[in-house]
Amino acid sequence: MPKKNTARSKLPKPDARQSLLISRRNARMARSAHAYVRGNTSKFYEWLDQMDSHALPEGPAIWICGDCHTGNLGPVADAQGRVEIQIRDLDQTVIGNPAHDLVRLGLSLATAARGSDLPGVMTVRMMEALAEGYERAFDASADPGAKNSDIRDADAKAPSNGSADLVETPNGKPEAVRVVMKEAVRRSWRHLAEERIEDIEPSIPLGARFWPLAKSERREIDTLFEKQSLARLATVLRGRGDAAQVEVLDAAYWVKGCSSLGRLRYAVLLDIDGAAVEGDDLCLIDIKEAAQAAAPRYAGVRMPRDNAERVVEGARHLSPLLGERMRAARLSDRAVVIRELLPQDMKLTIEQLTRDEAMKAARFLARVVGQAHARQMDAGQRRAWLTELRRNRSKTLDAPGWLWKSILELVSSHSVGYLEHCRRYAMERDGKR
Repeated sequence: MPKKNTARSKLPKPDARQSLLISRRNARMARSAHAYVRGNTSKFYEWLDQMDSHALPEGPAIWICGDCHTGNLGPVADAQGRVEIQIRDLDQTVIGNPAHDLVRLGLSLATAARGSDLPGVMTVRMMEALAEGYERAFDASADPGAKNSDIRDADAKAPSNGSADLVETPNGKPEAVRVVMKEAVRRSWRHLAEERIEDIEPSIPLGARFWPLAKSERREIDTLFEKQSLARLATVLRGRGDAAQVEVLDAAYWVKGCSSLGRLRYAVLLDIDGAAVEGDDLCLIDIKEAAQAAAPRYAGVRMPRDNAERVVEGARHLSPLLGERMRAARLSDRAVVIRELLPQDMKLTIEQLTRDEAMKAARFLARVVGQAHARQMDAGQRRAWLTELRRNRSKTLDAPGWLWKSILELVSSHSVGYLEHCRRYAMERDGKR
């Protein structure tokens, strides 16, 4: 039986989750302006639609992240244990305008700069660094032969015992990236278990982070992993054949994230070939409901109608290391994305920026996004998009005018929206209307 950190009677019943999740989401978004940006994708596109004083350029029709804030980038690993910084959350991915990703990342960095009490001139410099880093991904002459060396720290396999060596490259990584990459390639199952489920035993402890399932939910999850196509998601990563036996050891509702609160989210522990007692063969699965994207798609493009299939397809184009580890399925008649969490998968947290690190962070993260976009374009598309990005530069700002104007207006709208959200949250907490 699963361990329980809190008596089951005190934990919410499945039919009482929604109101608690909404309350928790509102509380998280009220904690900081940066958190409000991360948790409000729909509002971002509403604000963007209201801006009629200028128009964003129409870039090539490619898969975009759709929610490209700093928290959605970080280290991810492939089936061989290779680790790179890539986009790690593709809930909003669509075939759309790459300019949307650039503006979303710029807004996220600008709010991080304001939260770090950096002077306004640093925000200007960060947007210039953002443009420089993004454009570099499309300009082969800027760094011939470099390819992905700026975002990869270890070409060798990073095994579960954490013995991989790092190959540092002199590319101006921000300190937050260097630290998280060093930690990522040295992590093991034990680190993942202690971080994600606060335990190394083959069970999920119920409490603030994990809530009990309804019997029907558990039955559906058990049935889900009886399908060979989904069972192989775990066996392939361990080099096991199709004959390997996969068993659901435990499962719980996962109270996780900000934008995903209120949707189906489950943590599932799998055992492969009965070796759970050894620890290495435990497998932590994340099941996440795939909802309709708020990010606008280009008219006339063909994308999977099923939201989970859309997310998986977008991941394969934008973040290949992650995409190969994801599957689309249905649970409780809803589209869900299923992926195994690896020890090397970590969130890149950029909450506080120094002057020295601000420009490095903007340049580096923009190039990661640029490379995700560029790999989908042919040479002609890359040249045309780079030409568009470099048009209409002023003498006082080395960044696209539309990018700067978008950030200015969005920061203003965001500040009003954040303060209004805090007012409503405070009134609700105090029992007022």
